[in-house]
Amino acid sequence: MKLLYILLAVMAIGINDIATVNSLKQEAQKAYDSGDYETALKKYQFLTDSMDVTSDEIMLNLAHSYYHLEDTANSRSFYQDLTESDNKKIKSVSLNQIGVLSDTPETEKVALNYFKEALKADPTNKEARYNYEVLKKRLKEKEEQQKQDQENKDQQNKDQEDQKKEEEKDKEEKQDSKEEKEGDKKEEKKDGEKSEEEKEGEKEENQDKEGEEKKDGKEQEKKEGEEKDKEGEKKEEEQKEGEEGKEQKEEQQKDAPKSAEQKLKEMNISPQQAKMILEAMKNQEIQHLQQIRRRPTKKRDTGKPDW
Repeated sequence: MKLLYILLAVMAIGINDIATVNSLKQEAQKAYDSGDYETALKKYQFLTDSMDVTSDEIMLNLAHSYYHLEDTANSRSFYQDLTESDNKKIKSVSLNQIGVLSDTPETEKVALNYFKEALKADPTNKEARYNYEVLKKRLKEKEEQQKQDQENKDQQNKDQEDQKKEEEKDKEEKQDSKEEKEGDKKEEKKDGEKSEEEKEGEKEENQDKEGEEKKDGKEQEKKEGEEKDKEGEKKEEEQKEGEEGKEQKEEQQKDAPKSAEQKLKEMNISPQQAKMILEAMKNQEIQHLQQIRRRPTKKRDTGKPDW
């Protein structure tokens, strides 16, 4: 009889605990649905810690409460435990939530893998599929953008290298041009120095030439003086011969018979023409005599006898 009372007491306590658990579940769910995540978290913590309720549904709601309160460390820890759940839906939800927590610029590929595993656990998980497709597209665009940025960077580097080569080429051409100009200046200077030497040579040559010309001029003056003296002598001789010829002519005219006029008429020659002819003949005779006088006298050969 006593044993019966004990059994009834235990049953009464168990019935009260079940009622309490159900009440706490309802209160926690009501707080969670209204967005009062702090109250919901306290209710779920009491259930797990005090009432020893560790069902996957309670543990998942506890993890969700931590997530909404931005306690990522605790939420990730509870989600990670639930990835071993036999309930495929709870496992898929937990994997999806870990993917959401991992969706950062540094761990995007890790997050994509969690979304993929969530779909494998439950292909009907629409939230996991949406997250997977969005992140996959974003990674593809990011990869293409990185590829484009790398190509632009490579092209920019190539352009900089080409520009640098072009600048070096221009620098070399300017240097060559400068050296060429300096070489031309040296050549001009050398030519100028040579020209000065040539000028000095020409000057000396001109001085020598002027000296020779002066010398030749003096000789020419001397020669001209001698020629003038000879011409003076010649004129004197011609004048003397002319006077002699004039006298002879006058004498011939005096001695000419009176029939000369008759002969001139017969020859149809006027006295003036006859006079001119006689003078011309006389001049020729004088020239002939002068030429005879100018001929050099042949030196007698003393080695031969006079006979």
